[in-house]
Amino acid sequence: MGEQFATVDEYIASCPDNVQPALEQMRRAIRDAAPTTHETISYHMPTFTLDGSRLVYFAAWKHHLALYAIPRLGGDLERELAPYRAVKNTLKFPLDEALPHDLIRRLTVVLVQLRQRDSG
Repeated sequence: MGEQFATVDEYIASCPDNVQPALEQMRRAIRDAAPTTHETISYHMPTFTLDGSRLVYFAAWKHHLALYAIPRLGGDLERELAPYRAVKNTLKFPLDEALPHDLIRRLTVVLVQLRQRDSG
């Protein structure tokens, strides 16, 4: 997507009607797990930041939603993420499947913990 968006709401509104609910669900899952984050647009994608640093990006594509900058985590969580793993620390969630809200929440909690550990 090459368009410039000022807000996450603008980004979501620009997507097809059938994709918007899934984007809102992803947004809500991340926000529920990390309520102190802030929303912005970075690299033309909705981005959640924590203490001024980027925590996670998400985007809509033709056949999937994606989460970006997801490091390899190991353990049980990584095994659960494995079916969604793609190249370069990307997770892809097919639009024709239910979004795994709980998995996204748990992943976000871990990302926050990693950020706090690395900045502390």
